[in-house]
Amino acid sequence: MILEHALLSVRSGEEADFQSAFGEAKAIIAAMPGFGRLALSRCMERSNVYLLLVEWERLEDHTEGFRGSPDYERWRALLHRFYDPFPTVEHFRAVQVVG
Repeated sequence: MILEHALLSVRSGEEADFQSAFGEAKAIIAAMPGFGRLALSRCMERSNVYLLLVEWERLEDHTEGFRGSPDYERWRALLHRFYDPFPTVEHFRAVQVVG
């Protein structure tokens, strides 16, 4: 399992619109082959910052499958306009798990 991590800085004042757009966008990513699950969390100290965690079976399911799909263009159209600055996306593989 691969864990995608993205810290999303949303333009101040656009949080409600972002959350609404994400509500639509999550169905796009959830339909992708290799998708496991996702969690979108809002920062308590900085209300315009969100943490997106997405589980994928393989790295290529995200980097080639999702990003190379026609549906990715719809994802981009829904969400990318909200970010300032544009987020860095990183991928992690578990080395230790408890629980």
